[in-house]
Amino acid sequence: MLKFGMYKNIEAEYKDAKEIYAAFGVDTDEVLKNMQKVPLSLHCWQGDDVVGLEEGAGALSGGGILATGNYPGRARNGEEIREDIEKAMSLIPGKQRVNLHAIYAETDGKHVDRDELRPEYFKKWIQWAKENGIGLDFNPTFFSHKMVESGYTLSSKDDRVQRFWIEHGKRCREIAAEIGKELKSTCINNTWIPDGSKDLPADRMTHRRILKESLDEMYKTKFNKEYMIDSVESKLFGIGSESYVVGSHEFYLEYVMRNKDIMLCLDSGHFHPTENIFDKISSVLAFSPELLLHLSRGVRWDSDHVTILNDDVLAIANEVKRCNAYDRVHFALDFFDASINRISAWVIGARAVLKSILISLLEPTELLLEEEEKGKLGNRLALMEEFKSLPYAAVWNKYCYDNNTPAGHEWLKDVQEYEDNVLSKRA
Repeated sequence: MLKFGMYKNIEAEYKDAKEIYAAFGVDTDEVLKNMQKVPLSLHCWQGDDVVGLEEGAGALSGGGILATGNYPGRARNGEEIREDIEKAMSLIPGKQRVNLHAIYAETDGKHVDRDELRPEYFKKWIQWAKENGIGLDFNPTFFSHKMVESGYTLSSKDDRVQRFWIEHGKRCREIAAEIGKELKSTCINNTWIPDGSKDLPADRMTHRRILKESLDEMYKTKFNKEYMIDSVESKLFGIGSESYVVGSHEFYLEYVMRNKDIMLCLDSGHFHPTENIFDKISSVLAFSPELLLHLSRGVRWDSDHVTILNDDVLAIANEVKRCNAYDRVHFALDFFDASINRISAWVIGARAVLKSILISLLEPTELLLEEEEKGKLGNRLALMEEFKSLPYAAVWNKYCYDNNTPAGHEWLKDVQEYEDNVLSKRA
């Protein structure tokens, strides 16, 4: 076992916490077992600022997203990204997956356009995942390409552009299915497009009609759901699509309700800054068997800041717990911060989400429901407030300890050592 420096009393503090939670009817040992059943998908694009591995790839451009900052040590190739992800995973307790974008294909120096991608260009990722015993998820890349210059991809009125992106989407579904088959772990293939208009359009309907037609064709081929699940992700606005986004929440919600084999993705940064996605979770799960959550942190706008343990994330986790839906909801990170150490960004975000999940599982929800059924709503509110001060941190440190992962802030020393020995040597 690791030695934890200042965190020397983990077992003793956990014993005390266990007794406190037991008084509320919560078995912390069982909660720790259940934590191991909730995988978190880490996004590979945090490691290189969404540059990708395409031949001739440069800075992120086009498609309504933007990475800011220039912290030293950005990964420059697939080997370095995988090395960095491994380091991050060593500092995150529990079970993880890794989320890929199509631009992380490795083609051995050969230019392969996105409508020509094949599973073989991801064989290094697949082999690496096998060696590390993890699953992979996937995303088509509908940005940073000359075919996005008009502002539209799958919803483009230009038949040549539309056909290019439909083919890209089809290829990505084939790749995702092959990944799932190879790894014997279902691969989620999530589609997000940046399509929209900077200023007010006169015609909103035509692009949405075209998008529906494109999606219908893209999803025509059915794959074994043991290998791959499709999902679609909406957005309120983006850079260059401030006034109109074709793939809105309402559009995709209606689409998945009519296409039950496709899952909805709710991104916590893709709605109005005052709108939290937690209240949407039960509404979706009432009609859909599964749901994908992308967790990030918007600051004044969809700025994809690193996820932290704030009220928004806690509300999301609590809602999943109260819906008894941890077996139906998939968790993934989606942010990119180039202004801080990129390993730190992964670890901070992942540990924050996992803490929120732990806190939700530790919640004595039955006591809240009892008061609610009695009509004692004041008691319900009082208990919610009291539960906030229960000693979850002692249970978290025990979870880290059991997973041979640094407790508290001890992981910062590992990141600094990695920065000194690895990241600082990258040009």
